[in-house]
Amino acid sequence: MKKTTAITCMFLDIGGVLLTDGWDHHARRRAAKHFKLDRDAMEQRHGLNFETHEEDKIAFNEYLDRVVFYEKRPFTRAEFRRFMFAQSNPYPEMIKLIQKLKAKYGLKIVVVSNEARELNAYRIRKFALDEFVDAFISSCFVRLRKPDADIFKLALDIAQTPVRETIYIENTPLFVQIAAGMGIRSILHTDYKSTCAKLASFGLEVAG
Repeated sequence: MKKTTAITCMFLDIGGVLLTDGWDHHARRRAAKHFKLDRDAMEQRHGLNFETHEEDKIAFNEYLDRVVFYEKRPFTRAEFRRFMFAQSNPYPEMIKLIQKLKAKYGLKIVVVSNEARELNAYRIRKFALDEFVDAFISSCFVRLRKPDADIFKLALDIAQTPVRETIYIENTPLFVQIAAGMGIRSILHTDYKSTCAKLASFGLEVAG
């Protein structure tokens, strides 16, 4: 039987894998309700601006000006920022899983994520992601966003790991398909148990 090439590097998404999504439609719905905003107007403005914001082409305050503070509000930017950032929560089982795999197999851990700069920085600090992640290929740093395949090519160049030795964990089917199409072994993450089983099938056992 042909021996499977050992995995030496793991690519990971943050939102939906290690942490909750930072600023998805659920979080924006909660914000609209909490601050009594016109949700439809907010969603429309968000949709027109967020990709540009995630590529760090408009700053956080400019994003807020365009999406929320384009008219006078009875609350401050600081209040809105606190609420926005408070929507992030960890998935402790997944974080511990990656830490254990890194320790056991000596894996390089590389985040490949679409995130805006201020939110990304907050999430890295708040949940100590930099204690086990070796590199952050975040859209705000590299000015590329998934589904652009170039962000995966850049991650491979920075990791200096062959495609055949790399595995990717992601919760968005399209991004999994793109990575898999490049030859990266990929796992569509839906829950902790199924991801553990899929990892085991690739030779990354978490027990013991």
